[in-house]
Amino acid sequence: MSSMEKSSGEAAPAARSRRTPERAHPVTLREVAEAAGVSTATVSLVVNKKKSARIAEETRQRVKDAIRTLGYRPNAMAKTLVSGTSRFIGLVADGVATTPFAGQIIHGAQDEAWKHGYALLIANTEGNGELEQDAIQMMLEYKVRGILYSTWFHRQTDIPAPLREADFVLVNCFSHEPGARAVVPDEVQGGRSATEILLRHGHRRIAFINATIPAPAKDGRLQGYREALEEAGVAFDPELVMEAYPDQEGGYGATGALLQRDVTAVYCYNDRMAMGLYDGLRERGLSIPDDIAVVGFDNQEVIAAHLRPPLSTVSLPHYELGAAGVRMLLELEGAPEMAADGVAKMHCPAVERTSVKAQARA
Repeated sequence: MSSMEKSSGEAAPAARSRRTPERAHPVTLREVAEAAGVSTATVSLVVNKKKSARIAEETRQRVKDAIRTLGYRPNAMAKTLVSGTSRFIGLVADGVATTPFAGQIIHGAQDEAWKHGYALLIANTEGNGELEQDAIQMMLEYKVRGILYSTWFHRQTDIPAPLREADFVLVNCFSHEPGARAVVPDEVQGGRSATEILLRHGHRRIAFINATIPAPAKDGRLQGYREALEEAGVAFDPELVMEAYPDQEGGYGATGALLQRDVTAVYCYNDRMAMGLYDGLRERGLSIPDDIAVVGFDNQEVIAAHLRPPLSTVSLPHYELGAAGVRMLLELEGAPEMAADGVAKMHCPAVERTSVKAQARA
C-alpha cells in the first residue's frame, strides 16, 4: 500500500466521524399502512379512534401493532383540525415570567392543566402590543381550548380584540366588559388580615403606609385596614395613613414621618416598603418588634423570610390564581365562585413570623 493510499485509508474513519449523524425521519401513515397490509385510510380511522368505522378487530390490532413497532406518532395538528380543538391551553402574560414571583401563576396553571390532560402554551409579551396580538393569533390557529390572559400586577385591563375569538379567563386582572371572567386576589380581605395580625397582639395605634400609585391593591388594602379597625372597635385616624412609593426607598423615606405619629405598629403596602422601613428604624436605634411591630404584604420570600427578624406578611396567591384560572376556563368542579361582575376573588393568607410581638398592657 502506498503512503497516499495509507493516508487516505486512515483519514476515512476520521472524516466519517465528523459527519452530522443522520436523523431518523418521522414514521409516516403510509409506512404503517404497508407494515399492517391495509390502506392509509384504515390506519387513519384506527389512529383517530373512529369506533363507528367497520374495521375487523383483527385488522385494528394489526394496525396498532404496526404503530407500536414502528413508533408512529400521530400528527397533533392534523388531529386538531379534524376535532376542532386541541389539548392546549394558552397563557399570554405581559411580564409575569420576569416578576419577583417568577412563574407562580404559570406554575399553578401548568400543574392544573396537566391534571386534566392539557399542556400550556406560554407567551410572555413584556407589554408589546404587536407581539401580544401575534401570540393570541398563533394560539387561535392551534385551536387552543382557551386562553388565560395575565398581567404582572393586579389591575383593570383592556381585552385585546383577538382574545374575544377564544374562550378566555383574565388572571390577576379584570375588565368591566360584559361576560369577561376574571380571577384576582382579594385585596380587601388581605388588608384586613394584615391589620388583624397587629390587632391580635394588642396594638391599637397602627399606621398604614399605602402606595402612591393608583391600583386596586391601594384601594382594597386600605379598605381592609379600615374594616379590621372598625370590627375591633378602634377609631379610624386618617393621620395614621401615609403614602410612599411602593419600594425599599419609599419605606425608608417614610420612617421619619411615621415616628412622629406615636404608633406602636405599622402595616406596609408591600414587603419591599417594609424592608426599607427596617433600615430606617434601625438607623434610629429602634428595635423590631420591641419598639415597633411591622407587617408587610406579598410574602415575597426573598425578602420576607430573610429579614431579621423575619417579616409577618400576607401572601399574594399567585400559584392559586393560575390554577383557579384553568379550573374556571374548563368549568371544573372547584372553580372559584364569581360575583355578579364575573370576578372571582382568591383568599390572601396571612403568614405570621416574628416581626410582631404582643403589646405590653399599660
